[in-house]
Amino acid sequence: MMLFDIGEKIKKERKRQKISQEKLAQELGMSRATISQIETGTVQEIGVRKLIRILDYLGLELRVRAAGSPPTLDELREESKQ
Repeated sequence: MMLFDIGEKIKKERKRQKISQEKLAQELGMSRATISQIETGTVQEIGVRKLIRILDYLGLELRVRAAGSPPTLDELREESKQ
C-alpha cells in the first residue's frame, strides 16, 4: 500500500465521520495543509508517529504483511464495500 492509498483511506474515513481537515489538524496539533498533503499523497515526509496518531484518531489501523501476499478475506470484504 502506497502513501497515496493510505491518504485516500484517511480522507474517506474522515469524511464518513464528518470531520473537517481543520478539526482533525487542530485535534492532533498539525496544520490543515499537512492533513491535506497526506490525503492527496503529496506530503514530502511524514513520521510514523504522526501517521499513527491520525489513524488512531479515526479508528483506523496500519497493517504490515509480506509483499506479494494475496489479500486476506477481510481485505477482500473491505474492498467490496467500497
